[in-house]
Amino acid sequence: MDDMDGLGRSRRRFVGGTLGTLGVSALARPARAAGPTPPATEGPFYPAPAMRGADVDNDLVRVLGAVREAGGEVFVLRGRVLDGSGAPLAGRRIEIWQCDTNGKYLHAGDRQAIAFDAAFQGFGHDVTGPDGGYAFRTIKPVTYPGRAPHIHVKLFDGEREVLTTQFYIEGHPANGRDRIFRRLSRKEAQAVSMSFAATDAGEEAVVDVVV
Repeated sequence: MDDMDGLGRSRRRFVGGTLGTLGVSALARPARAAGPTPPATEGPFYPAPAMRGADVDNDLVRVLGAVREAGGEVFVLRGRVLDGSGAPLAGRRIEIWQCDTNGKYLHAGDRQAIAFDAAFQGFGHDVTGPDGGYAFRTIKPVTYPGRAPHIHVKLFDGEREVLTTQFYIEGHPANGRDRIFRRLSRKEAQAVSMSFAATDAGEEAVVDVVV
């Protein structure tokens, strides 16, 4: 697994600290699963370690050494990782990856004739805290050919992969045309849907992961 550099750890503390100061009423509605979070396909563009940049922290909007932030609508994705009884799971590595604001993935297999946004990490990770909490600063996902906007998610317990899933934008018109989203029951879709709310720190969505 990738280690966090000093700057990455600093940014994680900033994101976590900012979220910690907000009252529950100010946060987006959590997407809570009645049961385990539904799994989903990994897809063809999971970036192997060799494809990732040196900066793989939980702030995907600013790349170490870049002079500008990534294009797109920035928001904070946060939530908790819980077991089936609702107990928090600390020390779990959670990864996300998604296409940039142009619809391009950080992956050699994405052969679209468009440039990848060099200011966007495309991939990042966090490690859950004592309360099972995680947080990412990223951009709202956009449509990709044939797919509704989505964010890919992986969860690990040590070296063991526990879950691969995808998060969607609640109520997005493309959801009904997405072949993967359509396989979900209504409860499953609610469990992996992001609802955005304004906070003092900007827009935010809360999705809990249950395994």
